[in-house]
Amino acid sequence: MAPAKRPAKPAAGTVPLRKRASLQRSKRPTIKSTIDVGLLNGRLGYFVRRAQVWIFQDFIRRLASIDISPAQFSVLVVADANRGLSQAELAATLGIERARLVRLLHRLEQRGLIQRLPSSADGRRHALQLTRDGQRVLARAKTLSDEHEAGLIKRLGPERYRLVLEAFREF
Repeated sequence: MAPAKRPAKPAAGTVPLRKRASLQRSKRPTIKSTIDVGLLNGRLGYFVRRAQVWIFQDFIRRLASIDISPAQFSVLVVADANRGLSQAELAATLGIERARLVRLLHRLEQRGLIQRLPSSADGRRHALQLTRDGQRVLARAKTLSDEHEAGLIKRLGPERYRLVLEAFREF
């Protein structure tokens, strides 16, 4: 009987392609093939997008236990750090379309995590404030977020993590 062949090492400029993408690990073995990504191998945007997908999948998976999305987490964090912030200011800060933010806030309000109160500065505006339940959920979400960041630090190494974070703060 001949010894089993080892798969050929991928050529430079190629990236493994997984047959099945999923947030949860499949029990079935993943079939891999090698595809040349051509000039994408030298494009920052391509790799930023791949990293973003991996980061969001991990973050979504970690927050799933408390039924919070990354966008909801961002809203809770910024609203908590800026008591009385208006919806317009929040939308501009997070780069969320105002109509989408209104729906997101409505869901958080229905869950009893956030309140939209009349602003003392302008009666046409709403001031955002976390409820006690919102503060409790945010505390748990922050712990899960810390675990997520620790995983990124482990994957990149502390120095690379710091450099990447500094570079992207410029955007």
